[in-house]
Amino acid sequence: MRLNTILRSLLFRSLRLGFRLTPMPAATRDRIRQRFLDRHGSLVPTAPEGRPAPPHAWRPYDHSAHRALGFVPRRNEALPVPLPATVVAFYLPQFHPIPENDAWWGTGFTEWHNVTRALPQFEGHLQPRLPGDLGYYDLRLPEVMREQMTLAREYGVGAFCSYFYWFAGKTLLERPMKQWLADPSMDLPVCLCWANENWSRRWDGRAGEVLIGQAHSPRDDLAFIEYVSVYLRDPRYLRVEGKPMLLVYRPGLLPDPRATADRWRAWCRENGLGDIHLAYIQSFDNVDPSTIGFDAAVAFPPNNMSLEPINPEYRLINTDFAGHLYDWRDLAAQAMAAKEPAYRLYPGVNPGWDNEPRRSTRGRSFVRATPRAFSAWVRHAITTAGKRSPSAPLVFVNAWNEWAEGAVLEPDVRHGYAWLEAVRTALGPEVPVRTRPCVVIHVWYPELLEEIVTALRATGLTLRWILTVPTEREEAVRRETARLHLDAELVVAPNRGRDILPFLRLAGRLLDEGEDVVLKLHTKRSTHRQDGAAWRAELLERLVAPDRTAAIVREFEGDRRLGLVAPEGHVQPLNFYWGDNAANVEYLCSFIGIDAPKTDSDTFIAGSMFWCRLSALAPLIDAPLSELEFAPEAGQVDGTMAHAVERVISLTARDGGFRTVSAGSLVGIEEPGGPYAYAQRH
Repeated sequence: MRLNTILRSLLFRSLRLGFRLTPMPAATRDRIRQRFLDRHGSLVPTAPEGRPAPPHAWRPYDHSAHRALGFVPRRNEALPVPLPATVVAFYLPQFHPIPENDAWWGTGFTEWHNVTRALPQFEGHLQPRLPGDLGYYDLRLPEVMREQMTLAREYGVGAFCSYFYWFAGKTLLERPMKQWLADPSMDLPVCLCWANENWSRRWDGRAGEVLIGQAHSPRDDLAFIEYVSVYLRDPRYLRVEGKPMLLVYRPGLLPDPRATADRWRAWCRENGLGDIHLAYIQSFDNVDPSTIGFDAAVAFPPNNMSLEPINPEYRLINTDFAGHLYDWRDLAAQAMAAKEPAYRLYPGVNPGWDNEPRRSTRGRSFVRATPRAFSAWVRHAITTAGKRSPSAPLVFVNAWNEWAEGAVLEPDVRHGYAWLEAVRTALGPEVPVRTRPCVVIHVWYPELLEEIVTALRATGLTLRWILTVPTEREEAVRRETARLHLDAELVVAPNRGRDILPFLRLAGRLLDEGEDVVLKLHTKRSTHRQDGAAWRAELLERLVAPDRTAAIVREFEGDRRLGLVAPEGHVQPLNFYWGDNAANVEYLCSFIGIDAPKTDSDTFIAGSMFWCRLSALAPLIDAPLSELEFAPEAGQVDGTMAHAVERVISLTARDGGFRTVSAGSLVGIEEPGGPYAYAQRH
């Protein structure tokens, strides 16, 4: 077992036992590292093919208990009235103990046992996924479902579709639904999905051992519909065009699904329920519902979809990992590009998938899902639902709380309420793009702010001003902005990650607010160099001279594929400054899902001052990085995560099909020749 796996295992076991974690002193960390090197010769992770991966710079490894930069707290915002569609989230009731699970899996077993046993298998694998404000809840407590329903309503989820476990007259895990039935204050609509499979020991690899099986028959059909009719009659039950909606997970397992549907419909009519709306889940089956006597189908990504694995793009932590990795963005793209069916198909969306907790070392992991991209998929599904069935536009989400399969809308420790916020955003109108530029200035040296403000005021541009400020500089910067009569928003945070981390932390919010073009500057002094002031002055002159800013703004307005404008002479070859940055850059490219760097031809913008279109950097901005991955400020001149992000900015824009141009080229000035004056190749 490699050192990283050992450390993670100890870390997560400590978290489960409730121990408080404190950062490891650098000297202790280095001693452990050296002892491991002395014994094993390498800290290098191994690629899936068994090849050693490129060496790593020593950096703190992230884990799922750390907040992502895009963490979203709970907040109240108005929903549109009426909602453009009903969002229905699949709901798993397996979060309370039952005698059967006690016997099969051990006393007290719930889905949380699977969730908390997971460990990361590859770099960037954020396991275990930990619940947020709802905690490790127990669905025997009615207040848990009541709070879940409150959250669902706040964020625009209009109904739960609860799995229902019926085995020839015996039900399992029904307690939460019985509590809903008995408590009118739980007023969120619910529908049932009969999970009509056998239960077997799939989680521990013994799929042939059936724990409890189905016994489909005409008699069982009638017994089932009579039993669930008490739910279908409830006025809160989800209806489609006035008909109670009933779903079947795998109609292909029924001996004759059309006959079953006919029996159910006849029983409901004869017993005063009237017509029902039958739908099946496209998880294993994929047929026209009318051919089996059903009314509709429900898309259920990622099941019933075919994608190519991307395992070679990731470096393994556990060399015994035998699972499959897929790009979630391909899943969303394939779903949105699917041909229109000739029957009623309710669109389905998915905020992510990773069933490593259920299938240890053999799971399917869909990487690179982000709340922003998920929101775009939900918006597309809402539009699709409105076109397909305008009288009953339904969008299904897989899922509300599939924690052991990594498909979760509920708040988690990493993202907070970001996935729920994505649903609420998709239900509302699109945020208009702002046409005037925004300037973001990182201020470590307050005495240099006047120089930048004076230069920008000379451009005559109408700007939105935002200053990112380290905590210890806040008061000094406030005094300086008052002296300069500068109307600017201050964003204060600890001194970590230079100017890069504050920019990433802010950029996601700016995208949410509709900001388009941003000028990124900072009070660069580079005290490790004698020419630091000259470096700053040159960057500023080439980015904010009045004739240049006018040309830059025009170019952004005229070309939506313009992603970056760099100061001429400061676009440098990536391989000039590769060294300690290689491992972090390669990790970032894999993590955010862009092509691996080509060090012989790719470039980066030295000095990290530039104009950008934020959407060109969205994959980097939205990546679930945490502050832990950025070293505290200690005068580092290279090799940190901030330096790696500096090098990935241009790569991200290029990968998205955006252009990078020099500011000089827009005013007819050629790129200067000769070696770079402000750093030496290494």
